[in-house]
Amino acid sequence: MSDEITHRPDTAVLTAAPGVETPLRRFVSDFAESPVATGAFLVLCLIVLLAVFAPLIAPQNPYDLAQVSILDSRLPPGAQSMDGTTFWLGTDGAGRDMLSAMLYGLRISLSVGVMSGLLALTIGMAIGLIAAYAGGRTEALIMRIVDLQLSFPPVLVALMLVAILGKGVDKIIIALIIVQWAYYARTVRGNALVERQREYVEAAHCLALPHRRIVFGHILPNCLAPLIVVGSVQTAHAISLEATLSFLGLGLPPTEPSLGLLISNGFQYMLSGNYWISVFPGIALLITIVSINLVGDQLRDILNPRLRR
Repeated sequence: MSDEITHRPDTAVLTAAPGVETPLRRFVSDFAESPVATGAFLVLCLIVLLAVFAPLIAPQNPYDLAQVSILDSRLPPGAQSMDGTTFWLGTDGAGRDMLSAMLYGLRISLSVGVMSGLLALTIGMAIGLIAAYAGGRTEALIMRIVDLQLSFPPVLVALMLVAILGKGVDKIIIALIIVQWAYYARTVRGNALVERQREYVEAAHCLALPHRRIVFGHILPNCLAPLIVVGSVQTAHAISLEATLSFLGLGLPPTEPSLGLLISNGFQYMLSGNYWISVFPGIALLITIVSINLVGDQLRDILNPRLRR
């Protein structure tokens, strides 16, 4: 009996251990409080999976001329080709399967948006940290450049850059980086100025720690929360901006079409009743942008202590 009593506390500890609340569990539970954000996150995961595995999922390679026939052009949704293939979302003016074209276009749109967002975040984060930590004339010069960048409409700046650089995935990524970096720089600089006045930064100075360690080891980790929120919003903005440029014919080349170029290709057929060529890619683009924004809004509510209920 004494042995049984002795081992009871250990059993209680082992039983309670799995229920200990960790930061990750708290974050997941807070995020799941919003059914809309949870649904948007699941939709976004599905979109990413469809984009990544597009070559395996798509019924055809829409940019392989051997698989595309001009005789199948502008077939309505659910129509069959002469060889018995069913086009569930119809075909476009070139005879390409719209479902396959949308999967490939979604892949390019997401890759351009994510890559440009990550590179712009890295550049803007470094510039914002330098401005906040250096102060003085360095900060004033950097922030005036940021203000000048943000004073112009993003679409106008992107149009000028693409007109100068030309078409191509790498060119559009460079243009989107130049458009976006200032948003990250301003966000990091504002939060870094607050963190620079904290006691732990003063203690690090008293310990004579290297400036690089203070900036990247102490200040930067406390600025990541707003960066995550801005990054999610700017990714959606980059995807919509790339779609706008492609729709105007200044974005990606026809050999690498995104959702915006697919919408542009079908715009001329809207009045003739072939709505599906533009409508279906437009719906896919809309769902992608809305889901990213909903996830970003929920991340803002969770990571900003002032907005917590």
